[in-house]
Amino acid sequence: MRVLVFGTYDTSSHPRVGIIADGLRSHGMDVQECNVPLGLDTAGRVAMLAQPWRVPLLLLRLASRWWRLARTARRMPRPDVVLVGYLGHFDVRLARLLFRRTPIVLDHLISAGDTARDRRLSGGGLKQVLLQAIDSGALKAATVVVVDTEEHRQALPEADRERALVVPVGAPDYWFEAGAAAAAARDAENARNARNAGTVADAAPAPLSAVFYGLFTPLQGAAVITAALADLDGVPVELTMIGHGQDSEAARGAAPADASVRWLDWVPAAELPAVVAAHDVCLGIFGTGPKALRVVPNKVFQGAAAGCALITSDTEPQRRELGAAALLVPPGDPEALAAALRGLAEDRAELDRMKQAARSAAEDRFGPAEVVQPLVDLLTKG
Repeated sequence: MRVLVFGTYDTSSHPRVGIIADGLRSHGMDVQECNVPLGLDTAGRVAMLAQPWRVPLLLLRLASRWWRLARTARRMPRPDVVLVGYLGHFDVRLARLLFRRTPIVLDHLISAGDTARDRRLSGGGLKQVLLQAIDSGALKAATVVVVDTEEHRQALPEADRERALVVPVGAPDYWFEAGAAAAAARDAENARNARNAGTVADAAPAPLSAVFYGLFTPLQGAAVITAALADLDGVPVELTMIGHGQDSEAARGAAPADASVRWLDWVPAAELPAVVAAHDVCLGIFGTGPKALRVVPNKVFQGAAAGCALITSDTEPQRRELGAAALLVPPGDPEALAAALRGLAEDRAELDRMKQAARSAAEDRFGPAEVVQPLVDLLTKG
């Protein structure tokens, strides 16, 4: 089967469609790409959609990319299936024009209207009607709609649910490679320490290291994380916060005044897996809004692949996907998060157990070949 991955997606900042493509390749499909990145991240695209005066700039940029996409697509072999990448609300319309009789799979990981509401960019009225119309048109152009959780499938309009398929986000192979490299480095260090055990005094264990990375949107609950650390006075926990965005100021305001929090505004995408894998714990999301209760964030899949222990919010989709592979705490509850961190800091055997549980879950269920299985089954049936 020949699959064409099509659109203005950017796998360096949004690896989701790359995971799907790699998964399809691992099942023996011929996967080609027709890709001209738009050059706007999720925040930029949603901001443009929520601010109508900026839409002409988006359309102008889209037009230049679409011209190149159309030229490239005409020179490629005719595909059996077209997969439109993440943030493809407009690209799917071009795909439908270019491939009229070809099944089109839309990776509908986010809803424009839902995301604008979560990021407080649209309070309703005409803007929300416009965003819902964009979502509706994108869904109608697709043959199959791929979402990441059953909750997101149920949130689709009823007429579109039967064409929707749940494919978990998963983690790219390079996150597994970063985790393996970090584990090998730790094993080597432990071996050196064992050899030196008779000549040096036993040292106190290093502080528990936790990492969070993201766009600091309300869904992620960054201020809950820093408030939890402020509740850990005297407990050896160090936190790295990577990224910046809407809730950055609130997160910094809730953080302890000491040096236990390190702030990094940006880490290059190619370096992020190794940075995360160097930590003991990867923190998920802790927001309380409707969207926060429907998602399983990419960072828990990636953190598990990197060999970190996981702590994230206790929501139905995360409980179902992660099970015993993560410590789950109530959304928006810094005291509960602090207690989970304290427990791992004080019980290193439990920390090691949670790391292994997360890594095992990733190896069994979160790799590209595993998460894409429902889509493979659908495309190859009959």
